[in-house]
Amino acid sequence: MTPSTPSNPNEALILGAVRTPFGRRGGALRETRPDELLATAIGGVLARTGLPAEKVGDVLAGCVSQAGEQGANIARQALLVAGLPAEVPGVSMNRMCGSSQFATHAASQAVAAGDLDFAIGCGVESMSRVPMFLDLTLGQGDFRGFDKLHPKILARFAIPHQVESAERIADQWQISRAEMDDYAIESHRRAEAARAAGLHTEILPVAGVDKEGGAITLGHDEGIRAVIDVERMRAMQPVFRQPGEGGVTAANASQMSDGAAAVLVGRREAAEALGIRPRARFRARVAVGSDPVMQLTGVIPAARRALEVAGLSIRDMDWIEVNEAFASVALCFVREFAPDMDRFNPWGGAIAHGHPLGGTGAGLMAKMLAGLEQRDGRFGLQVMCIGHGMATATIIERI
Repeated sequence: MTPSTPSNPNEALILGAVRTPFGRRGGALRETRPDELLATAIGGVLARTGLPAEKVGDVLAGCVSQAGEQGANIARQALLVAGLPAEVPGVSMNRMCGSSQFATHAASQAVAAGDLDFAIGCGVESMSRVPMFLDLTLGQGDFRGFDKLHPKILARFAIPHQVESAERIADQWQISRAEMDDYAIESHRRAEAARAAGLHTEILPVAGVDKEGGAITLGHDEGIRAVIDVERMRAMQPVFRQPGEGGVTAANASQMSDGAAAVLVGRREAAEALGIRPRARFRARVAVGSDPVMQLTGVIPAARRALEVAGLSIRDMDWIEVNEAFASVALCFVREFAPDMDRFNPWGGAIAHGHPLGGTGAGLMAKMLAGLEQRDGRFGLQVMCIGHGMATATIIERI
């Protein structure tokens, strides 16, 4: 294990990390605009850390479907909704599912370079109010795949729908339908246990509505199932392939969700001058490209590269957070790295709590940091697969 970095006055440190609960698509957050959700996260991380809003140098927000209420640079819209000064700039970025994880990378890199004292890396997605890939379909029908990509790309790579890529991963790593279903059941079990124990200190309760439209406060992830109908789950038909030929179902894949998250990064010396206690440092920030046809296998080289950059091994990780876009993605990672399963997605993952695309990366970072603190752990690894064959990975060290 490589020793931690000595104190550096210009080191970029995580000062705070929060997220909203993740709501089901069409659920409790269906009437909440995405810019309002993101504003809640931005305001929440400032309130928890005590940083004056005028000290924020930039707001970098991940968002995938940048159209409608998520268009026109949602980073700028949200920071104004949150009441930050007009002098604070904002930029929206799209690395698909890794968008807000990358936003935290970019925020920390700007701070480490000396360009800013404080920056917020954040993200949002309302899959209730902005249909997935609305920016690609322009509202002209449902998203059916990447048939609108440039013909030169499709001539090089026969890029399928991500569900088919998930099926091919299951084929290559010999992951059975039963294994995927069992993994999904365990994800819900762990998520419900963490919810019931009140472990999610990173969650900011938000206003929502019930089925009848009455006002409620949502303080937990809405998609978690306390009880699983196992017989019904195992009877579900594959999403794409014929029964008996495929194993990816709606029950062993991530849920479409609404949610936002924010991570405040600051220069050590600037934070100390304001009396703000840092919570973690970055040991590795990685983005990789991988096979566009398999699409989702980039989690493997991304994790390997992050561990190499940090000078650490998978056994050094006290918390491993691999986004559960599909059970097969998480299980192929398990096949390759053989992690301690008690440290692998300990509070469940996107199969249970949902996956609000552009909001998930920062949300998982907030969740992982809260989990490390609950367990008194030191190192955490976060990895996310990305469409078209990419992945992002982060290693943090709790201070």
